[in-house]
Amino acid sequence: MKKIILIGRVAAGKTTLTQALRGEEIHYFKTQYVNYLDTIIDTPGEYTELRQTSGALALYSYEADVVGLVLSANEPYSIFSPCITSLVNREVIGIISGIDKPDANIERVARWLKLAGCKKIFPVSAITGEGLSDILDFLNGDDTKGAWPPKEKTTDKEKGADAK
Repeated sequence: MKKIILIGRVAAGKTTLTQALRGEEIHYFKTQYVNYLDTIIDTPGEYTELRQTSGALALYSYEADVVGLVLSANEPYSIFSPCITSLVNREVIGIISGIDKPDANIERVARWLKLAGCKKIFPVSAITGEGLSDILDFLNGDDTKGAWPPKEKTTDKEKGADAK
């Protein structure tokens, strides 16, 4: 399984997502320091928000195989600059957390993550579990599932035409 570092502002859902991906019971606590777990590195939101510590995240990313930029589905703005993914030499995915929130705007947040440079985007809810299997499949090496926007479903008729 690939190791992922989760980066995002305070209250973006990084720690809740970490608990959900690990199959743990969801409970809130403030991440005070970088948590190195078996396959996940959970970072404090202040590292993203403060200029003095934001550069450290690029260095921490070298401890992971994948960088996950996390934005909540109801964010009023994006904290990630355009083309920010060029700061690291790891694959960077976008994660839209809290897609079950009543004021979620998945399309808007997906546009922001694409602008930041994310080629694969995973909408998830740590509370309902929606989308978690897609991230786990990706981290386990099957990166063909779950990325935003949803892939077009091929009908049986189209499959038959492709086989000819």
